[in-house]
Amino acid sequence: MSRFKGFGTLFGIELKLNVRDMNMVVFAIAMPLVVLAVLGIVYDTDPAFEGAGYSFVEQSFGAVASIAICAAGAMGLPLAVADYRERKVFKRMKATPASPALILGVSLAIYALYAAVSLALLWAVATLAFGVQMRGSWPAFLGGWLLTLAGMLSIGLVVGGLARTSKQASIIASILYFPMLVFSGATLPFEIMPPAVQQVAGVMPLSQGIQLMKSAFLGAPPDVAAVPLAVLAAVAVACTAVAVRFFRWE
Repeated sequence: MSRFKGFGTLFGIELKLNVRDMNMVVFAIAMPLVVLAVLGIVYDTDPAFEGAGYSFVEQSFGAVASIAICAAGAMGLPLAVADYRERKVFKRMKATPASPALILGVSLAIYALYAAVSLALLWAVATLAFGVQMRGSWPAFLGGWLLTLAGMLSIGLVVGGLARTSKQASIIASILYFPMLVFSGATLPFEIMPPAVQQVAGVMPLSQGIQLMKSAFLGAPPDVAAVPLAVLAAVAVACTAVAVRFFRWE
């Protein structure tokens, strides 16, 4: 019981500090809503393509939901972990009853919470303002969302766990974050990109996550999700293993 209480206390403190910083509020909460609003205003209820049984906004919902996941895993988590190490937070916690892993677990929970809040707000706005409907399966979509989140957070753990300084973590995170944000289809619709760009961007983990969520949201045949599912699962397992093996506490 004391462990849960300690986790809850630390979670509350760290969440307040994180919200005051405003970075994740802007990039994980506000930014996806702005992108959704722009798509909704531009395309309204227009079909994704001639004869499609769903709108362009419905086709793009999974992509917009991935913006918060990208912000949490590729930017927020690695910078937070590297900062904790540089400020010797992990080292100081070794002298307390709480383990350094506790604050790491709190950080994971906070960034997962940001992504979850973003998804809930996006769904509320999408349904009320733009008439978006789930065309596929909610369990399948949420499963794809969770796997995408796990894959991106595992990448964040690797970057934050191995970067020697906060500055180094910031550089690596920027190299990961901005290309994925732009070319994965999270902000610019993947369908309007040139074929050559689509082929290159398709190898990004976030691109695979978007395809997985999109197929689940639109009710595509299960075999469409086979490759993205395998890629994301492999990324999550491999990056978690690397993070556990080589994570720098000090």
